[in-house]
Amino acid sequence: MSPPPQRNFAKVVFWMTGTLISFCAIALAIRAMQSRLTVFEILALRNMGGLAIGVAMAVLAPDPSYRLRTPKFGIHLLRNTIHTGGQALWAYGITLLPLATVFAIEFTTPAWVAIFAVIFLGERMTPARAAALVLGFVGVMVILRPGLDSFRPAALLVAAAAVCFGVQQTTTKFLTGTDSTWTIMFWMNVIQLPLNLAGNAFIGQPVWFLGKVDWSQWLPLVGIMVGGFTAHYCLTNAFRHGDAIVVTPLDFMRVPLIAVVGWLLYDETPELAVLAGAAIVVCGVLINIYSESRARKS
Repeated sequence: MSPPPQRNFAKVVFWMTGTLISFCAIALAIRAMQSRLTVFEILALRNMGGLAIGVAMAVLAPDPSYRLRTPKFGIHLLRNTIHTGGQALWAYGITLLPLATVFAIEFTTPAWVAIFAVIFLGERMTPARAAALVLGFVGVMVILRPGLDSFRPAALLVAAAAVCFGVQQTTTKFLTGTDSTWTIMFWMNVIQLPLNLAGNAFIGQPVWFLGKVDWSQWLPLVGIMVGGFTAHYCLTNAFRHGDAIVVTPLDFMRVPLIAVVGWLLYDETPELAVLAGAAIVVCGVLINIYSESRARKS
């Protein structure tokens, strides 16, 4: 059995930095390959890369925690079935909406994580954590502007993905109590790969799609296959060192980061509402970081 989770805020910040960079790489890779491949094909490539990296880790750097057996296979199955649907909706949103908008809408996820973590994991809802979640939700609503002419129906797909991610992140935290990061990652890719291939067949595309891959796009391929693994490897390790309600608000930093990337690469000038909403989100993150740091010094 894996050792019990240890709370270490510095390690949470370290692993979440890797998570932020990895998810940005995934978004850029999806944008680059969307003209040739379907969303399910891109996600299947992600799973293939994750399996290759996981096997390489087990062979080149064997560790007792690298085991296939898990006492909670049913939770893995639930986690990855719901996560597959969320990823497909999120990736499709990437092809339709500005990057900053997608990432901002996605950050209704912490509200769902907070609810699920309190109900199912028994975590505490401190005032600082509640403030971070409320400010994050308010910031997203400022960006979405529901009911106004600027509202985009495609945003609802990403909002649905956020609910799926809430389940995925909460079950990830639950699994870190018994399973190693490697075990969680292995079953993630083993379960999601056939689901993505089945999804591709469902929309009328061939199951064998590698002939469609443009191998000259080696950089996006590396981004989706490596970033797809490191994003969840880093996120799982962050959950191992901190409560879900602490880990998730740090992910809000993806909004200003991806806004800069979208502006530089795609000339997606963030709207004033996006910038205002992101500022509200960041305020919530800073409040939470300050509170957690003081709590650990006392």
